[in-house]
Amino acid sequence: MKKIGGFIYPWGNGHFTRMMHLDKTIHDTMKDEVEMHYTSSGEIYQKLLQRFPQKKYKIHNIEMPTPIDGRKGPSIALSSLNFLLPVSGRPPLLSVVTNYLRNEGRLYNNQKFDLVINDGDVGSNAIAQRRNIKCMFITNQFRPRLWASRFYLYPGVVYVSKNIEKATKIVVADSPPPYTICEYNLNFPDKLKEKIVYVGHFSNGKIVYSEPKSDTEKLIENVDSFGYWMITGNKSTKNITRENYEKAFHSPEMTSERRIISHANNDPSLDKVLGKDGKTYSISEALEKKIDWIRIDIGFLSEQEKDTVLNSCKYAVINGSHTAMGEILGGKAKPIIGIPVYDEHTNQIKWAQDKNLGILSTTVKQTIKAIHQINRDYNKYQENLLEFSRNYTTDGTKNTAKIISEMLED
Repeated sequence: MKKIGGFIYPWGNGHFTRMMHLDKTIHDTMKDEVEMHYTSSGEIYQKLLQRFPQKKYKIHNIEMPTPIDGRKGPSIALSSLNFLLPVSGRPPLLSVVTNYLRNEGRLYNNQKFDLVINDGDVGSNAIAQRRNIKCMFITNQFRPRLWASRFYLYPGVVYVSKNIEKATKIVVADSPPPYTICEYNLNFPDKLKEKIVYVGHFSNGKIVYSEPKSDTEKLIENVDSFGYWMITGNKSTKNITRENYEKAFHSPEMTSERRIISHANNDPSLDKVLGKDGKTYSISEALEKKIDWIRIDIGFLSEQEKDTVLNSCKYAVINGSHTAMGEILGGKAKPIIGIPVYDEHTNQIKWAQDKNLGILSTTVKQTIKAIHQINRDYNKYQENLLEFSRNYTTDGTKNTAKIISEMLED
């Protein structure tokens, strides 16, 4: 039996989600041929323990260096200060990096991995290269375009990309060009061409739902038009996304624009309905009284509810998350309005705008204008989206599992 180490970077949930989709496919296709171990820290480590309660001995907790959350995403000032000094209860970053690389090296030595799969963990690439162990790096970023206000991040981008280069195989979790959503975040040099594979988006495939319709699903039935405003990411990303949305909602032009806001927070107290009469109701009360609603807030949508909302909405408003963009543009062929938090988001939304699949917005005025533009030119967007959707590749996990099998055989 071959032993594989999966190293998951703990900043955000995208790395974890991708690796768990891949884990399912590996076990479905390779069955008893491999033994999987996973390494991460913080919230992602806890999620791994919950996911594999019977295999805790295969889940390893190694603190990985991550930025410090600020009010609007990572705090550059606090993270820079933290390089040499303890900040917000966190030890100096320099000592974290040293311990992280040392502990991962020890794990390599103890487990004797035949192959490692790194999603976001670039340090593990360097360790694998030094030990002559085959290594796969899964990503949707390499050298992202930096906007003028973020030029000071360039040295870090170069450092990360040089460590990504050390992987045996670089797997891009996106459709091949010219349908690559993360294209502006890649910018690979020609020398890496032989290492790179565009495998497609990671997905568990189409899921058939059989649960009875929820009150939320019933409430949006037969509604003529509404926007789906998604709040995703880690705590700081959600905070700034929510703040950006609320600024738009306070605009006079939004008084008659229906919207559903998904908070991605399993807190039922967030669930409420605002009627056109200006009163607030619970979801069941609004359904019972047949309230003509203008806004629905949902703490957490089930997968079935989310699928229903995406099928029914006219457009989606997002922060530019790669996973969300794939499932909306490709899976549902719906236009997006992107209000970015990071340069990664800006690049992906800018790509969608250049392909006439959505609109980039950085101000309330632009957001309102984008809603009007999509409503006015909806057929034009639909034509472009249908073409993109036909070329949207969802076999990422299957294709990656095949590459893993081939790497283990070589």
